[in-house]
Formats: sequence, C-alpha cells, structure tokens
Amino acid sequence: MDIINVVALRKYFPVKKKLFSGQEYVKAVDGINFSVKDGEVFSLVGESGCGKSTVARLVVKLIPPTSGKVFFKGTDIGELKGNSLREFRKSVQIIFQDPFASLNPRMTVLDTISEPLKIHRVVQKSEIGDKVISLLRSVGLQSDILNRYPHEFSGGQRQRICIARALAVSPKLIVADEPLSALDVSIQAQILNILQELKRKSNISFLFISHELRVVQYFSDEVAVMYLGNIVEYSKADDLFDNPLHPYTIILLSSAPKIKPDGGKKPILKGDIPSPINIPPGCPFHPRCPKRFEQCDKVVPELKEINGRHVSCLLF
Repeated sequence: MDIINVVALRKYFPVKKKLFSGQEYVKAVDGINFSVKDGEVFSLVGESGCGKSTVARLVVKLIPPTSGKVFFKGTDIGELKGNSLREFRKSVQIIFQDPFASLNPRMTVLDTISEPLKIHRVVQKSEIGDKVISLLRSVGLQSDILNRYPHEFSGGQRQRICIARALAVSPKLIVADEPLSALDVSIQAQILNILQELKRKSNISFLFISHELRVVQYFSDEVAVMYLGNIVEYSKADDLFDNPLHPYTIILLSSAPKIKPDGGKKPILKGDIPSPINIPPGCPFHPRCPKRFEQCDKVVPELKEINGRHVSCLLF
C-alpha cells in the first residue's frame, strides 16, 4: 500500500518583474509523479537547486502547490481541515537540514519534545516527563539533558533531539530533508544507524532527501533522481546503483567518492545547470548530455516504464 502518492506536482515561485516584461517564475518542481510505499524508504537525490527540498515542504503541506496533488493514504492533503488536518500533522513529521535553526533557542529539551505531546494530547500530563525520557533514550541521549538549551549541544546531539521530537507523536511518515549534511562523517553514521533502527522497529516510512549517494544506497528501498524540477529516473535502489539508465544518473553516480577507484575514465558533467526560470526546450538535460542527438532539443521525454523501472530519456 502507498502511504504517499504525488501526482503531477508543480511549484512555481514568482520572481521580481523586470521593466516592460511579463511575470517570470522559478520552476522549482515541474510536474513530478512518485509514491512512497508503507514501511519503505523513498529517496530523492540530485544536485543542489533541483527542487528536492521544495518537494519535502509540499509533501508536509508547509507550502501550497501551484498545481497537482499529494495524497496521504488516498486523501488529498490540499482538502484537509480541522481535525483531519491535525491528524495529518500528527502522522507526517519533518526533520530539517539544520538542527540548530529548527530548534527554539529559548526552549529546553524538555519543552521542545513535550510540546507535540501536549498539542496532540498523546499522553496524560503526569506521563509527559517519562515519555520524553523514553524518546531521548531511543535516540541515544540521557535524561540529564532535559533542562539544557540547544546552544549547549553539538550538531549531532541537536539532530538527535529533532528526531526525538519528530517521533513524539508516533508518525507514519518522516520526511527527512538532508538530515545528515550539516554533520561530520562519524556523526552521520550514528544518525543513520538511529534512523535505520527506527525503520526496523516501528515500520515508519521515510521520504529521504540527500545528496550523499552512498548513504542513499545503504538506506533506501527506492530512489528517484531529480534534475531541474523533474524526475529523470526512479527504480529500486539496487537496480539504480547497479545499472543506471539515464545519462545524468550515470554521471551523478560516477562522481561519488570511492575508497577504491576502478581506474577507469569517469564521465564528466560539463556546463552549468540551466536557469530554472528559462528551462531549455526539449529534454532539460540536453545542453549537458554527452549522448544527446538531434531530437533531444525538440522533444520533451516522458517518464516511462521500462522493465519495472522509470526513465525520462529519448534513448529508451
């Protein structure tokens, strides 16, 4: 069963108008489709500025879409109000990239984690303290930090507090928006192990957004590759990493650091990413694609299924 279905989702941001010109838009997300299965990890990868974080905010209803729909367990989240919206907020939580910016500097750890418990009335008031301690222990923190403030912790500890806060309301889906990028490599491994353990024990689904490709390969069930607001390929994680199809995916994966380089010549991604205001006609990737041919600058490729995988390229 799919817990999240994204259908033809678009988000355009208006930019400041120039004199004597029409309104222009940044096409951050430009008509994407994907689904997150119950109890699985669906990852979005791609270069900075491709629209991954915008997708995260659309899925948790922090910003409204320009068009398209997001369905949570078959219900259009755009139509949620009142108690149904409150239940959605409880079921879908987000972990942000910067743990310091997402914590209130004036609130203690106890106040931070107990706040969602009070809002959603998860436990009785007399049980809140014990519940907070239990949540902290689940992410490897002890009860002696309850009365401390965010500035007193390291980045890894702050991210653990954010995870504990997200877990407080027993969500069905966690949207993790670059949760490891602000952390040292050793701390990344610790946080990733916590997330992996949570998935195993609680059967929580994840929409995992990252540019750390090896982390994505280890943690994900399915992976989608984004470029200029579009999904150019998605499939099972093993299939995508073992045999990428789209030229952009091939170059993206080959650019990931390896402990033992194979010695072969790596394909190089040439040129700059085109402006999301003026996306090239035809295939958005064609100005940088080493395999482009005549039709690529004229025909927009559809995301089509090939042997259980999806790829948006005129080569297929």
